[in-house]
Amino acid sequence: MLASGRGGQETKRLLLSVLLLAVWEAGSGQVHYSVVEETKHGTFVGRIAQDLGLELAELVPRLFRVASKGPGELLEVNLQNGILFVNSQIDREELCGRSAECSIHLEVIVDRPLQVFHVEVEVKDINDNPPVFPATQKNLFISETRALDSHFSLEGASDADIGANALLTYKLSPNEYFSLEVPTNDQVKPLQLLLKKPLDREVASELLLVLQATDGGKPELTGSTELHITVLDVNDNAPMFDKAVDRVKLPENSRNGTLVIRLNASDLDEGSNSHILYSFAADVSSNTEDFFHIDSASGEIKVNGKIDFEETKLWKLQVEAVDKGHPPMFGHCTILVEILDINDNAPELLVTSLLLSVPEDATLGTVIALISVTDRDAGENGQVTCSLTPRVPFKLVSTFKNYYSLVLDSALDRESVSNYELVVTAWDAGSPPLSATASVSVEVADVNDNAPAFAQPEYTVFVKENNPPGCHIFTVSARDADAQENALVSYSLVERRVGERALSSYVSVHAESGKVYALQPLDHEELELLQFQVSARDAGVPPLGSNVTLQVFVLDENDNAPALLPRPGAGGGGGALSELVSRSVGAGHVVAKVRAVDADSGYNAWLSFELQPAAGGARSPFRVALYTGEISTTRPLDEADPPRQRLLVLVKDHGEPALTATATVLLSLVESGQAPKASSRVLAGAAGAETALVDVNVYLIVAICAVSSLLVLTLLLYTALRCSAPPREGACGPGKPTLVCSSAVGSWSYSQQRRQRVCSGEGAPKTDLMAFSPSIPPCSNSGDSGEQQIFGNNVSTVILNVFNAC
Repeated sequence: MLASGRGGQETKRLLLSVLLLAVWEAGSGQVHYSVVEETKHGTFVGRIAQDLGLELAELVPRLFRVASKGPGELLEVNLQNGILFVNSQIDREELCGRSAECSIHLEVIVDRPLQVFHVEVEVKDINDNPPVFPATQKNLFISETRALDSHFSLEGASDADIGANALLTYKLSPNEYFSLEVPTNDQVKPLQLLLKKPLDREVASELLLVLQATDGGKPELTGSTELHITVLDVNDNAPMFDKAVDRVKLPENSRNGTLVIRLNASDLDEGSNSHILYSFAADVSSNTEDFFHIDSASGEIKVNGKIDFEETKLWKLQVEAVDKGHPPMFGHCTILVEILDINDNAPELLVTSLLLSVPEDATLGTVIALISVTDRDAGENGQVTCSLTPRVPFKLVSTFKNYYSLVLDSALDRESVSNYELVVTAWDAGSPPLSATASVSVEVADVNDNAPAFAQPEYTVFVKENNPPGCHIFTVSARDADAQENALVSYSLVERRVGERALSSYVSVHAESGKVYALQPLDHEELELLQFQVSARDAGVPPLGSNVTLQVFVLDENDNAPALLPRPGAGGGGGALSELVSRSVGAGHVVAKVRAVDADSGYNAWLSFELQPAAGGARSPFRVALYTGEISTTRPLDEADPPRQRLLVLVKDHGEPALTATATVLLSLVESGQAPKASSRVLAGAAGAETALVDVNVYLIVAICAVSSLLVLTLLLYTALRCSAPPREGACGPGKPTLVCSSAVGSWSYSQQRRQRVCSGEGAPKTDLMAFSPSIPPCSNSGDSGEQQIFGNNVSTVILNVFNAC
């Protein structure tokens, strides 16, 4: 009944502890379940999804998973109904030993967004372990002279269960000599047999008793051991210890030979009956002698092995003192050795990575890994704090007790740092403190946040006209700072209209290499400048891109021969030029003018006129001006001159090779009175035109000087900008360009008006006015760039429209 009363008090204390624990957990926000050990597979534990506030339909899409810190997968979650159930049989004694508290800690992880919950499942004990004695039989030797009320120590039974299931009651088989005395101070004192009737060896030399232990579980389980008592004669005083129970404190890791305690027992007998030998009790556990040694003569107990607080916190040593009497008598005492913890265990880190790689655009607070820390020491020696290598865009966040989350603390940039090697350091509060480190490798995954970039926003390309179809003229190249498909660049044209045609009919670009090709021969007379854009796009999602502008200048070649123009006022046609000439004209009189134009530009369009020798070598009284094409007399005409003069004028440009055309001029010599009035009017008009032409030339010279000054300034600025980066040319680019210089006797030459198209991909073609260069001293062509040639060609044709009025 006494034992039952104590069991009721223990039950009340246990219920109070459980109530306090539940209140504390509710305050901390932790989900708590309980399950009875040894339950079958599939046993219901709790509706974990409902209790965590998660919808059943989102468990699978959000990658609901459970991580436990313990042996095997004892618990599992049904993703269909969100129920936590027992997956494999749980043995509380195997899981937690004799610990009063036994729980399974679960980490519940869901993604999108990432959330981490802590769930504690308490494993409740059932009475599945019977009491067990150290030995099935114990031998006791008791002298017949022992006084009444003598006590004999017995080793109690142990029960692997806890709580009420481990509350033991003892019962001794009925007999007339002994009764059982059960200690009340939590079994610090051993069980004792109490002699209630004097022994008489002559009546009973041996007694056989049964000691039975019963636990407080339902149903009750029992264990028993046999007490074999031998009644001894004569030596009637047993050794006595100073204390029946002695307590000693011993630091762990004490060296072998360290003194634990020196025992002191006395015997009232004399002679050999008082000589005492010390030893551990016969029923002491075998591993006791592996860690402690007792000197049989002095009674000194010393350390004999490695004392580890983490293995055993309290040693209970049963010591016997036996005299040398016949028969020997025994005394007993219990030594309680309390092991003091020292800081000899470094913290242990366990890192569970949740993300193999972190996108560089991950939001702040993204959980990268879970870190749990344990320290086998106790007290301050087991209190652990964690820190992270400084100057990294991550931080540690404490989530529950010794659990931490590694989260993103600042923005990432893969192009700056693609991988982080983090070091997590755990320090305990011991003296001196111990630490442990764990490496965490965080790879930064690329996102498409960098557009392809060209080295410069615009390129200038020079291509000779009449290039072969499919000619490679330039290569564009863009670099993307991203990785893999985000850095895979492809090129394409930005399609525009060039006049009435699509840009893609002129050029194309290879999607992978960026090579730009001219799809057809280009004609300088049709298109002087082709300006367009090439787009570079990466393969990211969404793709990013940028554009570069190409200015393709088509350089002129001498591919057009001079073309003869009809006389002003005459009908169209390319026939011979007929004029009536009075025989009375004097030397130097202009009788006709050959007009021609060249479709080329610049030097290739600069025309000169030559009079071909007459047939038979006869000397003609006429000559032609080298650059104006005016035919004039070299002397006064006389009667000996044939009435009909047929002149051949060779018109030649200055290209390489030069191209020519031949003009036929038919002159009819008439007397002065026979010249028609119309001819007088024509001559008067021609004279007026010549006067007007002189006036126009003055204006032209002024305009040319102004334009030339502007050109020189432009060339100086352009050369300064281009001196550090020589112009890049395509495979069909021209050779070293030549500056066009007119001769010392050069004069303005008539040229036809033509439309120069400068195409930028937008709008209608532009029209430039072109004019030939005035007379300047000859100059070399060394060191002149293609840009100078282009600008020279343009200036030489600035005011060509004016000549059409001459």
